[in-house]
Amino acid sequence: MADAEFSEGLEDVVAASSNICFIDGDEGRLVYRGYDIHDLVAGGCTFEEVIYLLWNGELPTPEQLQTFAATLRSNRQLDAHVIQTLHTLPKDGNAMAMLRTLVSTAGLFDPDGEDNSFEASVRKASRLVAQLPSMVTAIERHKTGQEMVAPREELSLAANFLYMLFGKEVDDVTARTFEIALILHADHELNASTFSSRVTAATLSDVYSAITSAVGTLKGPLHGGANEQVMLMLKEIGAPSNADAWIREALANKRRIMGFGHRVYHTEDPRATHLRKMSKEMGERAGNLSYYEISQTVERVVKEQKKLNPNVDFYSASTYFMMGIPIHLFTPVFAVSRIAGWTAHVLEQYRNNRLIRPRAEYTGIKRRAYVALADRQIVAE
Repeated sequence: MADAEFSEGLEDVVAASSNICFIDGDEGRLVYRGYDIHDLVAGGCTFEEVIYLLWNGELPTPEQLQTFAATLRSNRQLDAHVIQTLHTLPKDGNAMAMLRTLVSTAGLFDPDGEDNSFEASVRKASRLVAQLPSMVTAIERHKTGQEMVAPREELSLAANFLYMLFGKEVDDVTARTFEIALILHADHELNASTFSSRVTAATLSDVYSAITSAVGTLKGPLHGGANEQVMLMLKEIGAPSNADAWIREALANKRRIMGFGHRVYHTEDPRATHLRKMSKEMGERAGNLSYYEISQTVERVVKEQKKLNPNVDFYSASTYFMMGIPIHLFTPVFAVSRIAGWTAHVLEQYRNNRLIRPRAEYTGIKRRAYVALADRQIVAE
């Protein structure tokens, strides 16, 4: 242990080998299985294609995509026990806590039960990818006292999610914008939630346990909850005319500004490049550019004073809000996308498993003499 090198927060520590996702922090590139996300988006790639790519290492042929997408569509309906569990949860409960409960519940009623063979794990992963959007929309309908909307098999995963959320079909531009957002969030190497899923999978626990771990990790405001905090900040600023003075005062008071900087990227987060454009487009379509304009001012001042670039959370906040997605669903929507990467990493862990068991740097007292209970004194602080 004396030779081990300590790194706070495991920063830059290589904890697993993977061929799923690559981040080039110096050049600002995000690569899925060799494909740059800019090329996937520009090429019109669908979210279903990206899921297949992350799982299998190659983009699907038309026939492979048809079969894969059909499997996902056929698994969208939630088990009756999951719906029953949802109705027992408080309507004012945290949406991520509710999602964590539903994922765990679904595992109890999965047709493959405790069959943890690789083939069964793939089937479980397919069900989770298909059902997580249904869970998130059901949670929102439950919270607002509305009837659940049944999924429509002819719609893409992205379009179907928005249909089940809003109770009506959205236009093609909005559906494609949301699909791009799902693609951008699909995977991001060994981030906190993905790491927790792999740690759980490495014990040879089941897929549902691994994804429950990931959902619980994503719930934290330093991971998945950051875009919620960004939107609350934009609403607090209120108007573009307030933005410059507000952000300067906030920085002077050392207030934490969410949505900026990244531990890996040393230049602009490539996902933010797309989301900045999408934020503007959604604002224009909604006839309200105020949040985009506020964001532009905040970005300018933070860059000027702190030399920090926006990350994926900053512009995703206003993009989602202009689509009509409630703020408390921002993190669950993140999960709807990241389930693609989580399951890809869990399956990869199973293929070549080794228990993940790091060490800690011990900073306490290493040797003490035992003192009998009657002889113990209060130690002065």
